[in-house]
Amino acid sequence: MLPGISALIAFEASARHGSFSRAALELSISEGAISRQISRLEAQLGTTLFLRRGNRVELSRQGLSYATQVREILGRLEQESLRLVAQPDDGGILELAVIPTFACRWLIPRLPRFQKRHPNIILNLSERTKPFPMSGSGFDVVVHFNHPAWVGHQVQPLFAENLIPVCRPGLIEEHASGVSPLVLLHKRNTPNVWRDYANFNELPILNTIAGPRFDLFSMLIDAAAAGLGVALVPRVYVDAELKAGSLHIPWAPYEIGNTVIVVTLNEASADPNREAFVQWLVAEAHLFGASDASH
Repeated sequence: MLPGISALIAFEASARHGSFSRAALELSISEGAISRQISRLEAQLGTTLFLRRGNRVELSRQGLSYATQVREILGRLEQESLRLVAQPDDGGILELAVIPTFACRWLIPRLPRFQKRHPNIILNLSERTKPFPMSGSGFDVVVHFNHPAWVGHQVQPLFAENLIPVCRPGLIEEHASGVSPLVLLHKRNTPNVWRDYANFNELPILNTIAGPRFDLFSMLIDAAAAGLGVALVPRVYVDAELKAGSLHIPWAPYEIGNTVIVVTLNEASADPNREAFVQWLVAEAHLFGASDASH
């Protein structure tokens, strides 16, 4: 027989707090009720979940492993319940995992066009900087870089993140005249990209490793616009700054970069809401690619 939901909630709260009394306070029941639910759960499972040490309790080895699984299951149950409550009668909700700068600088500005076409599909966006196992994650669509983690899933390319060097206008001239040193700005997980760029364009940069590091392309773009140095960033994310003149391209582009892709699970049953979003996303990417090629 499966444990009851109330017992699992009591167990998860006790495990998280490391205390029956604090779990009881959170759940607005008595400490005795918590203790009885945990005892019944242990008897039902045939194992000790908590080690009692006077007034203190701590998870056993089995309890620690079980708590991780229960917390994930309860979290998924809450997420699916909220999703069902919020879902429009004639539409649906899609959970998207996206790389942060793509979401802020490319996807979100285009979403009004999707909402106008599909007003009853709600899109929830979460950022993910690293690849992850999609199965069981709760995500319907992932937009990320091409990576072996997505083998076995449905993958469609969107566009290549070809890199260009950008800096504040006048920065290179200030360096050439000796007013300021040349500072290279780096993305943290691509430590060798400046070395490869300098070799590719035969650029005489003596130290391609030195310089501050940033987690996101959006940080690199803001740092370059603030005059902190020269950054290698995807052109797709800096069109507005280039047109406004707040950023300048001092050297040749670097026609090498990651491919941004859209990933979905291979499932027997098609989700029309998911398919509508993926088709729209691919069409927007093709439209962008055609527009970018004409410049």
